[in-house]
Order: sequence, then structure tokens, then C-alpha cells
Amino acid sequence: MHLGKMLIVIGLLIVLAGIVLYFFPDKLQWIGRLPGDIRIERPNMKIYFPITTIILINLLIALIFRLFK
Repeated sequence: MHLGKMLIVIGLLIVLAGIVLYFFPDKLQWIGRLPGDIRIERPNMKIYFPITTIILINLLIALIFRLFK
């Protein structure tokens, strides 16, 4: 895939993600709260390490690139 096409696809995905997050923020409450995501909350500290969410997003992006290839 040419670099120009890849940048266009990435840009469109970012715009689409922005539109979804803007219009449907209440429908995406599960992001970062899946089983396997690490959340440590203490009085002076909050640590979030969304392992499962990162893996799912990575698989989704890989699938989208395979479809456009």
C-alpha cells in the first residue's frame, strides 16, 4: 500500500473514531474496563494499564488494514 493511501485511511479512521466518541460517549463506557485491564486506584495515585483493550484495538486495526490491502 502506498504511503499516501495509508495516511488517508488512518486519517479517516481517526475522524470516524472522533465522531463515534463525540456522538455516543455513553455507549463506549466499556473501553478500558474489560477483564484483563489493570486498574489501580489509591488515594494519591491512579494507574490504568488497559491490556485487553489494547489487544482488541490492535486486532481491529490489523483487520481493517487487511481488508484495504
